[in-house]
Amino acid sequence: MDEAAPAVTSEPPVLESRGVFRFRAHDGQQMPVVRDVSLRLRRGEFATLMGPSGSGKSTLLHLLAGLDRPSAGLVLLDGVDLGGGDEEARARIRRERIGFIFQFFHLLPDLTVEENVTLPLRIAGERPRRHQARTDSLLRLLGVDGHRKKLPAQLSGGEMQRVSIARALVTQPPLLLADEPTGNLSSKAGEDVIALLREVCGKLGTTILLVTHNPRDAAAGDRILFLRDGALRPDAELQGGPFRVADVLHRLAELGI
Repeated sequence: MDEAAPAVTSEPPVLESRGVFRFRAHDGQQMPVVRDVSLRLRRGEFATLMGPSGSGKSTLLHLLAGLDRPSAGLVLLDGVDLGGGDEEARARIRRERIGFIFQFFHLLPDLTVEENVTLPLRIAGERPRRHQARTDSLLRLLGVDGHRKKLPAQLSGGEMQRVSIARALVTQPPLLLADEPTGNLSSKAGEDVIALLREVCGKLGTTILLVTHNPRDAAAGDRILFLRDGALRPDAELQGGPFRVADVLHRLAELGI
């Protein structure tokens, strides 16, 4: 485990936040939910973010995804300010540049596996047949090629999450955001999903930010960020992963989380 400062690189980050704050009204006052968060995610990096319930993880993820605007500060995706345009412009960037994975799979029940996976292409005005080779490759990589004609109800939880990962990747986004992706899975299925995300990161070069409260999932990252009371703890960051789960638990204990 290496906790030294990251190597300096001239390559621009895929995702960067600069001094991001988000305030919410509480008892007539504006209270910070996210406090002065600055981070950079390198191309092809698998980073994980941990923090206790109420620490601001979900709020921060929404800001980084362009689903919400910072009260102050900037969020840049490949150098483009996610808060700079109107909602239509931000939605277009999200469709083209960001893949999402959630705890619940959000598959459309009346569509087959292949139809669910290619849905983002159709939304973008593309013909799925033009990207058949890409779809086939993703279905094989995620281990669901044999289920392409099945409906979601015919799949296990782990298989449904694999399908949702394939759907998130079909437009070839440079950034994949995962919000507690194993929270609705068995322990074994969750381990398999995390292993697949590492494989996706290695084979496709996709930058991944995974938000989790699970030390086992967090340990799979190249880097672990810790959020407490809306602020990152750069002094606690772990680098040089994957890690032992014991390393993560030890750092959580040090932080009192």
